[in-house]
Amino acid sequence: MADDPSRAGEYRPILLDESNPEDAAQLAVLRNDSAIEFSDLRDLLRAEFAGLVAPPELSEGVEAERWAYYPWRRAVLGLPGPQLLRIVRLDRNRNNLTYSEQEQLSTLCVGVVGQSVGHSVAYALALEGICGRLRLADFDTIELANLNRIPGTLFDIGSNKAVVTARRIAELDPYLPVEVFPAGIDDENLDVFLANLSVVVEECDSFDIKLAVREGARRYRLPLLMQTSDRGLLDVERFDLEPSRLPFHGLIGDTSVAELRGLSIREKAPYLIRILDGRNLSSRAAASMVEIGESLNSWPQLGSEVLLGGAAVATAVRRIGLGQKLPSGRTRMDLERSLDEIAEPDHAEELVWTEPVLDEPVPASGIEAVLFCAQRAPSVGNAQPWTLGVDGAAITISLALERSSLLDVAGRGSALAVGAALYNARAAASALGMLGESTLRSEGAGQLEAVLRLGAGSDPALARDYPAVLARHTNRRFGTGAPVPAQVLESLSGIATTAGAELRTVTERADIDELALLLGESDRARYLTPRMHREMLSELRWPGDDSRTGMDLRGVDLAPDELAKLEISRRADVMALVRAWSGGNALGESTRGRVRTSSAVVAVTFPAPPLDGSAELVAYAQAGAAVEQVWIEAERHGLAVQPVSPAFLYVRRPEELDTVSPEFADTLTSVQGRFLNLLGVPENQTVAVVLRLSYAAAVTVRSRRLPTPDADTRG
Repeated sequence: MADDPSRAGEYRPILLDESNPEDAAQLAVLRNDSAIEFSDLRDLLRAEFAGLVAPPELSEGVEAERWAYYPWRRAVLGLPGPQLLRIVRLDRNRNNLTYSEQEQLSTLCVGVVGQSVGHSVAYALALEGICGRLRLADFDTIELANLNRIPGTLFDIGSNKAVVTARRIAELDPYLPVEVFPAGIDDENLDVFLANLSVVVEECDSFDIKLAVREGARRYRLPLLMQTSDRGLLDVERFDLEPSRLPFHGLIGDTSVAELRGLSIREKAPYLIRILDGRNLSSRAAASMVEIGESLNSWPQLGSEVLLGGAAVATAVRRIGLGQKLPSGRTRMDLERSLDEIAEPDHAEELVWTEPVLDEPVPASGIEAVLFCAQRAPSVGNAQPWTLGVDGAAITISLALERSSLLDVAGRGSALAVGAALYNARAAASALGMLGESTLRSEGAGQLEAVLRLGAGSDPALARDYPAVLARHTNRRFGTGAPVPAQVLESLSGIATTAGAELRTVTERADIDELALLLGESDRARYLTPRMHREMLSELRWPGDDSRTGMDLRGVDLAPDELAKLEISRRADVMALVRAWSGGNALGESTRGRVRTSSAVVAVTFPAPPLDGSAELVAYAQAGAAVEQVWIEAERHGLAVQPVSPAFLYVRRPEELDTVSPEFADTLTSVQGRFLNLLGVPENQTVAVVLRLSYAAAVTVRSRRLPTPDADTRG
């Protein structure tokens, strides 16, 4: 039977509530005993809790505090309640175990039979907080020869093994209920031991009891685990899932406990060899079996193997408790074999570009120069979502939605790029004396053509912009935060107005910081939405990639720490976990940091067109010309320009956010509303682009473009 409750003080602390008169009287007696040491840890542990990042809310108060008296220690500790103690002690489990997973595991009741390997198993379970109750059984007492593998001390010699384990756990967590069966397991108490368990761990020496525990586990439909400290052998028997399963994986057939009890040690040996898998024992263990009773007293075990066993079983219990995959069977966690396979680590690939950074030669004249200039228009992710064609004296720039992304809702961003490309072509044609009429036309959703008919005309304002549109580029470097002169902002606003748009400007530092937070939250949604994450990564060009589209990493201008973070954030499995944990605030740090160093953030807006798919695309294309003009005007005044368009930029209907990010539609709806309010965008306007303006060092690498022959150039 389990130990008499009156003896619990031998292995469990006595918890005393100072507000209870009887407990207060007992505490007074203890305080008057000079041999008993008092330590009050409450303030210290509360301070630890206060220092935690994002802890869960406590549902307990000071009423949960207790004094824990450890008779075998002659010591009393003042402690906070069980919830605070558990949260602080297990905080470093995050996010290997989330709070919800820890709570789920805290409902488990685990029984451990045998307290040699079982001591390490039970302590590992308590250490990780992956059970809510423990039952420990062992009839044996600690001997000096046990201390090669049981993490006890000389003071434990002569004490019951299960009591020693329970005491060690009590000094780790006084609130964790532990029951001790100091007489071990027999026919009379087996059912009591197994009742209401979640998992049973069998680590005893008796072959009869090993089989009896398995038969009981099968009756109670309990998963059973056993770790044998030779080459890390772990056995899993899922009697909870397979109640008709034979014990020991059927390796001894349907042999019963009654049959084994009539056998001598010698007659049991064949069964043991089958269970231990004699063919795969380590050579030292196998050879030692020959010497047991001759030059060895018993089966040899190493403390490191026993500690490994505790880790293996604790991991298996976690899987069972969380409903993760763990089938019946056996596996080996062979440290010696792993060390035999030691090898040099793979070195991370250095980001070394073999191709030089070259400025592409600008054609001197003719249609080729006009096409070259059109091809250098800005587009989201440098996707260049257009095709160029020449038919006689007409250049056609056609929308190519196959190059667009999820963020390009209804092709609006691509239409903007087509409009910018048309403006570039007109600027080049004007400077070269080839300007003719131009038109924008759309015959339905997803269809847009910009046509420039070449002639012999010129426009001084357009011609003036020709060198500027060729030189235009994105600068993502951190800025100085120096203010933009009022006359420069007025100039930019005037350019936007002349082009049929408006400029919304944010220059107050507090407002810029707020925009940084909102844009960072948008970036977080991009990282954590699987499709947006894939598309975002597909835009980046690494060494050896074709950089004629997308963004060359050299031009993204990431600091070494940002590149290191990118290596991690590229992994879809990592992002899936971060999303499941409702985390990822750090994913927007790069954008937040850059926006905070801005001198101004501006939005180019234009009258909101009807949502009919044709007139809308034309309106966005017209706004694209305004965006291009504002951009080059900002660069004329020495400003660095970076588009910082959020994930919701081209969303005009609430339901469109469900397409962009069903996981974060509600979040993005809220962020979009705050963003538009901060920019002061009225309901009758829509945003074409958001630009970060700063004073920053010049870039060394500009985005490349597809060569015009690849853009269907003819004529």
